[in-house]
Amino acid sequence: MNQTAETAELKSCCAALYQSDLAHILLGDSFHPGGQRLTGRLGEKLGLRPGLRVLDVASGKGESAIYIAQRFGCHVVGVDFGAQNVQESSVRAAAAGVADRVSFVEGDAEGLNFPEASFDAVICECAFCTFPQKQVAADEFRRVLRRGGGIGMSDLTRSADLPAELEGLLAWIACIADALPVEEYTNCLAEAGLEVMLVEQHDGALADMARDVQTRLLGAELMVKLKKLDLPGTDFDEARKMARAALTAIQQGSLGYSLIVARLRALENGCS
Repeated sequence: MNQTAETAELKSCCAALYQSDLAHILLGDSFHPGGQRLTGRLGEKLGLRPGLRVLDVASGKGESAIYIAQRFGCHVVGVDFGAQNVQESSVRAAAAGVADRVSFVEGDAEGLNFPEASFDAVICECAFCTFPQKQVAADEFRRVLRRGGGIGMSDLTRSADLPAELEGLLAWIACIADALPVEEYTNCLAEAGLEVMLVEQHDGALADMARDVQTRLLGAELMVKLKKLDLPGTDFDEARKMARAALTAIQQGSLGYSLIVARLRALENGCS
């Protein structure tokens, strides 16, 4: 599928910042609220078990893919737009002793390079709202899913207009600028032919992450001032304003975090 130059540039910017030292310092290895706890919750609700084949879309540093393989015994493929993330994730999988069950490839959520019905489950954590063509991505999730399989998503949700501090590129990368009401995510999945089975609110996990980012941001700025850390081009004033505005929006109920599980019904005759 052809992409506009603007869309391609946005994806490249997102990938570059997610791979940056700043992202690693502020977010750690897990780029989504709730960390492994909510990843495990998704796995439980999807009914993951040994032998199932799982696709992790926007797999980042590979933490969730490795965790799913270790906890549930699944075979996991992580796909990410960033080449550096793919390389680092592959090294981490080998170090964790799961390289026989976990692999990582470069790819685009809006054009997954896999055959139809390749996976028993698809997960996508805190990334769907950054995809410029969300319905296209949902259709791709559906295309690579086997009959009876499930899709597990967790993402930021918005219930009101956001302040200007949450509209810039940094906010976009942080999954804030294009956050949607949860109904719009579920509508995308329904339009793709999936049945939404579960929606859970986990706003507390988002608030905890926002506070953690504020603390990490202060520490990073201090390290830069002491010349013990080099983060060229980082606008700490902008980052602080965004972090404060995000926490305020969460506390006011304008921003939240939802876990969504949907399924592709098996054919009535049981074929897949």
